[in-house]
Order: sequence, then C-alpha cells, then structure tokens
Amino acid sequence: MRTDRLKFAANVTRPLLALAAAFALTTLALLSTGVSPLEAYRLVLFGAFSTPVRLSDMIMLAAPLLLCAVGLSITFAGGLYNLGVEGQMIAGAIAAMVPLRLWPDWPPILLWVLAGLSGAAGGALWALLIGALRRYAGVSEIFAGLGMNFLASGLTFYMVLGPWRRQTSASLSGTDLLPRELWLPTLDRLRLAPAAPVIALIALAVVWWALTKTRWGLEVRAVGLNPAAAARLGVAADRRMAETLAACGALAGIAGMLQVVAVHHALISNISSGIGLLGLLVALLARADPRWLLPIAVAFASFTVGSIQLPLALGIDSAIAGVLQGALVLFALVSRARRS
Repeated sequence: MRTDRLKFAANVTRPLLALAAAFALTTLALLSTGVSPLEAYRLVLFGAFSTPVRLSDMIMLAAPLLLCAVGLSITFAGGLYNLGVEGQMIAGAIAAMVPLRLWPDWPPILLWVLAGLSGAAGGALWALLIGALRRYAGVSEIFAGLGMNFLASGLTFYMVLGPWRRQTSASLSGTDLLPRELWLPTLDRLRLAPAAPVIALIALAVVWWALTKTRWGLEVRAVGLNPAAAARLGVAADRRMAETLAACGALAGIAGMLQVVAVHHALISNISSGIGLLGLLVALLARADPRWLLPIAVAFASFTVGSIQLPLALGIDSAIAGVLQGALVLFALVSRARRS
C-alpha cells in the first residue's frame, strides 16, 4: 500500500512540477520585458473566451490542430517521428484547391466532399514519399519530413505566384478568393464553421477506436515497440509503418483543406500557419494518447488566440504564448525522462 501511495504521489507531483517550471520560465521572460505577468497570463489563458468572436477563432484553430495531433498519435504509436506533418498539411491544401478551381460551378456539397478527398489524398501521398525515402534510400523520417516541409512551402509559393496567381497581379497574400458559395457555411456574425470541429472530433473518435480496439491498432503498437520482433510474429512491419504515415498525412491534408474552405477561402503562402508543428507539440505533451489530445489542443489554441491581444494591450509580442507552450512540452519531457 505504501508503494502504491508513493507511485500515485509521484504521478501527481511530476506533472505539477513541470507545469510550475514552465510558468516560472515564462514569468522570467515576461519580467525581463517589464510587463506584469499576471496581466499577461490573464490575456493568454482567458482572452480566447472573452468574446464570441475570439471563442469561434479558438475553435477554428483547435480543429485543424486536433486533426494534425490525432494523425501524429498514429505515427507515434507506430514508432515513427513524422516531422513532415506541416508539409502534408500544405500538400493537402494545394490538392483541395484543384477541384475547387476546376469545377467551381458544381454543387457546393459535392465540391466540399471532393476537396476533402483530394486534401486527404494529397497529404497521404506526401507522407508516403517520406516512407519511400526511409524504406528505399535509408533516410530517417525526421530529416525526410523536414526536407519535404520546405519542398511543400516552395510549391505553395510557386502555385500562388505562378499558375494560380491573382487575375490582377501576382501577390504573396494568396490566390483569388473562392466564390462565396464554396465557403464552408459559418455561423452568423462569427467565423465559426461548425463542420470543422465536428470533422476533427469524428477523426479523434475513429483513431482512438482503431488504435485501442482493433487488431490493426495492436499490430501498429507492436511495430512501434519492436519492428523486428513484430515481423517475426507475422506482422507486416513495413506495411504498417506506411499505413500509419498515410493515415497521418490524410488527416493533416484534411486540416489543410479546412484552412482553404473554412478559414482563408483561398490558398495563401502560409496556409499551414505553423499548425502542423504546433500539433507536434500537442502530441508530445499528450504522449500521443488520444484521450489527452482534445484538452491539450484546446488549451494550445486558447493560448495562441489569447496572445493576439498582447501587442495592443501590453505592448509585447504575442510569441510569449509560444514560450509557454514550448516550456510545457520541454519540462514534461524532462519529467518523463527522469521517471523512466
């Protein structure tokens, strides 16, 4: 009994210490700028809930963020560090634009379905390229993913300034806006498209079920623990790794599609807005456990939206939210390493 109480106390104390350390580091950064930490934390932690518009912005950020984090939970379960999720999101956004530009007169519902399928396919194929580099060229998925991110960003610039440039003049701000009837429906006077969070929650539920309740999920987790041992037991390790990459890429591609049809209504040069990399932090902090992805994604989205008010209210850069997010992940990893 004493041992159980000590283990429980350690499991509770370590996360609290990591949280305290993260806030301590962020507080030092705030004090160095001469800003009241309490006022800054009030804006960062609660600013996203101050008005209906900011709340809707937070939800619209949390939806693609959750999709990327859910996809990463699949690759983490399979033992792969898919740092190319940002590029897969961009590839999905580009692919989603294809049917929207080719057949703008088709029924909107049909075009949204086609855009979603195209986005998923684009992200999945982009992820499979990483798998091919790992399998046939011996390139780590970490380095391959980072390289593919840069390639996807370059492709976006080419499409925005080249084939899909604005009719008036080429601009880095993006392509021409899609016809309004192709915008995903939003609530009146808000920037909230209800379909976006619904899609993200469905993806979370499906992935949780697939990883924990199916033979496929068991085999993926076995490959993640020991690919060689899993292969000796008859599991197609290479195939499962490719499937996890494709699934993650598909979800990231759908996130990119949502950025096009529900947020920006065009392809812009920074279409991913760093959401893929932020999803990586969410997945790391949640230890790729689907049960924790939703609250952490909502928290990170709240920090990001709340911090937007910092420049006007306190005269400091909104990047302080990134300091807090990064510190949380850093100290959580340190705590986990010490426990191991």
